[in-house]
Order: sequence, then structure tokens, then C-alpha cells
Amino acid sequence: MIIWGGYNQFSGTLDTGGRYDPGTNSWTATSTLNVPTARSEHTAVWSGNEMIVWGGGGVGGIFNTGGRYNPGIDGWIATSDAPFGRAGHTAVWTDNEMIVWGGSSDFGESNTGGRYNPSTDSWITTSTTNAPSIRTAHTAVWTGNEMIVWGGGIQLTSYWNSGGRYCAKGGPSPTPTPTPTPTNTPSSTPTGTPTPTATPTSTATLTPSPSATPTATPTSTATPTPTATLTATPSGSPRITPTPRFHLTPRPRPTPPPRLTPIPPPPSPRPTPAPRPTPPAHITPPPTPSSPRPTPAPRP
Repeated sequence: MIIWGGYNQFSGTLDTGGRYDPGTNSWTATSTLNVPTARSEHTAVWSGNEMIVWGGGGVGGIFNTGGRYNPGIDGWIATSDAPFGRAGHTAVWTDNEMIVWGGSSDFGESNTGGRYNPSTDSWITTSTTNAPSIRTAHTAVWTGNEMIVWGGGIQLTSYWNSGGRYCAKGGPSPTPTPTPTPTNTPSSTPTGTPTPTATPTSTATLTPSPSATPTATPTSTATPTPTATLTATPSGSPRITPTPRFHLTPRPRPTPPPRLTPIPPPPSPRPTPAPRPTPPAHITPPPTPSSPRPTPAPRP
């Protein structure tokens, strides 16, 4: 990516630039040898091997000069002077020419332009026939065979919602001619070919005979009816005989099976309670023997 020129608040208009390499994420300053005059509001296009800058303004007014920068040799070549300088214009590259158009100059906005050929270092003035109204700060793109400009305004007080298409090979593009709406030509309606109907086949009946083996009567073969080809006439379309619809006999629904009555489960036998244990017999404790009282001693 190459940037050049412009303006900042410290130096004013600039005549320096730089080349940015995204592969190394680094910048290289462009040469200032034979560089164009410092400027801003100029344009720049890439020709395939050179960057061409032109126009703009700076110290001294509006410029009609420019330069071609070749990054391969890091050098500048001045462009020849165009008829009128301008700023706020647009520029597009057409594969062999740079077209500049519109912008403002010391005389105000313009609707003029020029085509610059770097191989001959020469200019050709663009046509003003059917050109859009004067403007600046507009946009321009190259479609491959036309330059389309749109928008912009006059000193940023009036804004346009119009534009124009410029053909570099033959001047301005001709006014588009309304395209006639195609009218449908009545055509005969294609007629369907009737389907041949088969002749019903007779069914062979076996007749029992006591004296001979029953013999089947030969079945007659259906002969297809030749298909008639209907030719559509311009005066009207023959009606197609509708094919009879076949009605399908619905299948009888199967009889649902009878419902089975569930058998109740047998009652569960109640468990026999365990006999209670017999309490042990109450044992009467033996009587406690009483101690004999001592015989009191006789009194004296």
C-alpha cells in the first residue's frame, strides 16, 4: 500500500509518503527526489506498475500538475500539465488511461475533465455534451467500459442525487432507448394424444363333457386402436377428451378381535400366626428360716 501527500496541523500540506508491506508489517519512506509539489485533496490511481497522483491544492493555489511514482525504482516522473487544475475531483484508471472529472478550481466547481495517457504523457479533454451538472466531493467508479459519477454538490451547500455515465471510447454514453416490451404471439395449444383403448377380452369357459376332456375356448386377442394425431389449427384449439377416472373400491376393514377379559389373580393365602410361647411357671421362693430369739438371762 502506498500513501502520499495530504495535510497535518504541524507541517501543513505534505510531499512525503510511504510504502507499507503487510507481510513484514513495516513501512518504507518514498523518495522525495523530483517529487510533485506538496498538496492535499488530490487523487491517486494505480496503473499496474506506477502510482499516478494529480491535482489538489496547496501553497500557491490549485494545481494542474502531478507525478508518477514507480515503487520498483523508488523514483518520480512528472506528468504533463493538464488544461485546468482542480481539487476535490475524482480519478479512475481504465487499464490504459487516467480519467479525472469535476472538482473545484479558482473559478468554482466544474463539470469538465480530462484523460491522461502515461505512455504518451498527453491529455485529451472529456466531452461536456450531456455531462452532469457542476460538482465537487462526488464519487466515481470504472465498470470496465464506463466511468460512473454520482452525488457531490456545490461548495457543500447544495447536494446532488444525480450522476452520469462516461464512455471513454466514444465520449458520453448515449441516452438509453426504452426497450420495447415483447408481445406474446398467440400460439396453438398443444393437443394431447388420445390413449388407445383395449378391446375387452372374452373369458374362456370350460364345459364339462362326460365323454371327453374339457377343452378351453381360445381367448381373443385385443387389437389396439391406431392412435389419431390431432393437428392444431390457428382458428382454435381442439378440446382434449378427458380420460375417465377410475374409482378405487375401498378395502373392507378387518374385524377387530374380541377383547379378552383379564383373569383375576388368585387370592394370596394369609400366613398362620405363630403360637405364642407359654410363659414359665411362677416359682414360689422357699420361706426364709427365722432366727431363734436368745433366751434372756435370769435376773439376779
